Amino acid sequence: MSDTRVIKVNNREIEVPSNLTLLQACEAAGEEIPRFCYHERLSVAGNCRMCLIEVKGGPPKPVASCAQNVKDLRPGPEGAPPELFTNTPMVKKAREGVMEFLLINHPLDCPICDQGGECDLQDQAMAYGRDGSRYEENKRAVEEKHMGPLIKTIMTRCIQCTRCVRFATEIAGVDDLGLVNRGENAEITTYLEKAVESELTGNLIDVCPVGALTSKPYAFNARPWELRKTESVDAMDAVGSNIRVDARGREVLRILPVLHEGINEEWIADKSRFVWDGLRRQRLDKPYVRKDGKLVPASWDEALSLVAEKLKAAPKEKVAALAGDLVPAEAVKALKDLMGEIGSPNMDCRQDFAKVGEGDRRNYLFNTGIANLEQADAILLIGTNPRAEAPMINARIRKTWLNNLDVKIGLIGEQKDLSYDYDYLGAGTDTLSSLAKGEGAFYEALKAAKNPVVIVGMGALAREDGAAILNAAAQLADSVGAVRGDWNGFNVLHNAAGRVGALDLGFLPGEGGRDFAGILDGCEAREIDFVYNLGADEFDARRLAGAFVVYQGSHGDNGARHADVIFPAAAYTEQSGIFVNTEGRAQMANRACFPPGDAREDWAIIRALSGRIGKALPYDDMFALRQAMIAEVPSLGRIDQVGGAEDRFDASAAGAAGSLSSEPFVSATADYYLTNPIARASKTMAECSAVMNGAAKVAAE
Repeated sequence: MSDTRVIKVNNREIEVPSNLTLLQACEAAGEEIPRFCYHERLSVAGNCRMCLIEVKGGPPKPVASCAQNVKDLRPGPEGAPPELFTNTPMVKKAREGVMEFLLINHPLDCPICDQGGECDLQDQAMAYGRDGSRYEENKRAVEEKHMGPLIKTIMTRCIQCTRCVRFATEIAGVDDLGLVNRGENAEITTYLEKAVESELTGNLIDVCPVGALTSKPYAFNARPWELRKTESVDAMDAVGSNIRVDARGREVLRILPVLHEGINEEWIADKSRFVWDGLRRQRLDKPYVRKDGKLVPASWDEALSLVAEKLKAAPKEKVAALAGDLVPAEAVKALKDLMGEIGSPNMDCRQDFAKVGEGDRRNYLFNTGIANLEQADAILLIGTNPRAEAPMINARIRKTWLNNLDVKIGLIGEQKDLSYDYDYLGAGTDTLSSLAKGEGAFYEALKAAKNPVVIVGMGALAREDGAAILNAAAQLADSVGAVRGDWNGFNVLHNAAGRVGALDLGFLPGEGGRDFAGILDGCEAREIDFVYNLGADEFDARRLAGAFVVYQGSHGDNGARHADVIFPAAAYTEQSGIFVNTEGRAQMANRACFPPGDAREDWAIIRALSGRIGKALPYDDMFALRQAMIAEVPSLGRIDQVGGAEDRFDASAAGAAGSLSSEPFVSATADYYLTNPIARASKTMAECSAVMNGAAKVAAE
């Protein structure tokens, strides 16, 4: 805990930590300080001068409050507390002067600027500026810059606050942006006129206080006051970033981050932010039935009747169910209960064939917690590329690396640019085995660390020897002291939003039941007659051809293409549902708009089908379903909480002992931008994929 000092702000006495800046101290006293270049999560630049205040006893000129700390203040006469003033005539005149200078070259674009209505410059010019300009010369113009398919630039509006440069360098870890030239000729630029190569570029739009950097896909679509704003949870990866979905009518028009210190701070990844155009393309908006080899539109009554008829005719041991990556927990619970009513044990949610989900819940969670990564002093990554699989977790690891110069990071798997330095230890299980035996310098680093962390990705677990790899990683974590009463450094990094919730609910093969691979084999051998596919698209759906397949999902993707009946369902922004993130935190996704056409909520479709086969599920509304779900799995009712288990975690029980294949680990995410049906339907994501993969090829050449 830092020491504190007593100061006076506008004659009001307040005690604040001495390491605060004067700007933070004034805000702690309840005074508003205007600023453009200052941002709480970025380094201090002190170059906009808008945050000027008066310090009594200091120099006879205003002071930039972002660039001076409380501990630097001199006490008054006879040890009196230092005094700060934020509303004196000197401060008012100084701020008006600064604002006048900032607006000298700023164009009158407000009527056509996408930042209009949400612009810091607009707001502060009204609150702190003059009523007119005395500058009559021509304004300077600056050429637009190319920053890729996501960011629209109008650099004439730029006020050189350098927030974007600092974000790119410090948070995103890329050196693509910078300030060139001096004085009136200063301008922000991408040095080589190329796209900013990061998964976090959309946050540049948020940090820009003017309209110099705006969203290219959102350009000229809406004004902020037209939009209905709904706080929700992102489903593009398993991090569970908090988001705000802005919709008009039935269309989502943009997605923005919501502050959550424990998960995504105030940033979100590009796929989470820009995937919204995929929500309206390639949608399933009516039921379809396959007739004469072709899918033709049908009524709900016709589709449900056909499925009920086939389901009743199939022996229970020849019925199977699959759950996909974007499915909320309520739908998984309903489908599991339906399978229970039928009496079939054949179900699985692990469409990548990952060997996780057995035993203690902590065997498959990110136990350290995302925020607690900042306390780690040694991190081992096994079979994962967090930059592509979970950009917000990768940003948190980078933050740890920046703030703790002694942190050691090691990687076993594919060698990639992760935006921070790491020791490359090897490609596969040979390296993991030697570490588990206590060999190598990195083992010593883990052993010596106070808070070691082991992170196992799906690239290591989604293979035949996945259970043995999980066991070896858990044994390693145990042997280096990563698992103890006050710290659990053993982590599984998931990349599917619905996976942890489905594992919690036990959507896994029952006694004598088939797993995902077994169901596919059964279809090919004609041993499975009926498959209920709940939104699973990331596998070879042609292997289901031997069975009658019902696909329930929001988009006409891989699963729908090979189905006999299609039930159109709501996307994650169109239904209320609980998603559990990789650290086991249950969060509520709220409905931002209604699904198109005849599409319905996932759980309601399954409930309607259960009535048709004479095995009606015992809940008629979402409230009753959630009560039943939470009664079965209490952790699903602890919204926004992690942990809960107090007993000692036996890491050695994770996975299963077995022989390890010598195959190298391959990241589970081949293309960050195209990992699910919504992303593949998005034109913006297709452009990003083309640009980034093209850029990678150029660099390789």
